[in-house]
Amino acid sequence: MNKDKKFVITINRELGSGGRTVGRILAEKLGVPFYDKALIRALEAKYQLTTEEIERLKSRERSWWADFKRVLTVGEEAANSTAYYTGADADLLTTDALYKAEKEILLGIAEEESCVIAGRSAFFILSGHPNRLSVLIQAPIEYRVERIMKKQNLSWKEAMKTINKVDKMREEYVKNYANTSRYDTRNYDLVINMAGKTEEQVADLILSFID
Repeated sequence: MNKDKKFVITINRELGSGGRTVGRILAEKLGVPFYDKALIRALEAKYQLTTEEIERLKSRERSWWADFKRVLTVGEEAANSTAYYTGADADLLTTDALYKAEKEILLGIAEEESCVIAGRSAFFILSGHPNRLSVLIQAPIEYRVERIMKKQNLSWKEAMKTINKVDKMREEYVKNYANTSRYDTRNYDLVINMAGKTEEQVADLILSFID
């Protein structure tokens, strides 16, 4: 990846690994925007986006992405809420229409600017980007459980249940839409284990890899 040209870094991560925080820190260090599922879903929900609506926005003479940029902050509350970390959406069905809208938004983001995107679909939706770095962030189960326990004030058993539920949901999603496994390391340029590392250290490790 050449950071002197328009680029996209996709971060796929296990729940409780700290991967979202790594992505945010990395984006800050690179001076580019950071996007995640909460922001994308907030846009979809607030504006009832469909592929048809996105195409209509794209057909305008003015920049459709400039309009999106003005409302991206609607997702900040969602990203910082407890619900974001509970995996509450594990019970929600992802329709084909929702996936297609999400795909169009991600493609639009990557086309318009350099950025870091954390989320379950970016690593395969943007696999054809000419200047992309794909990262998978994992962590030992003990690390993940303790992190979820702390964030959500859950018992060990409850945290394990949440992790197992979200892991299953995310794996089924990727298999359904990408026909691969999110754990297949061939999908990534870099795989990092968080054990013994801080989020800041991992962000610096990714920067070193790029350089």
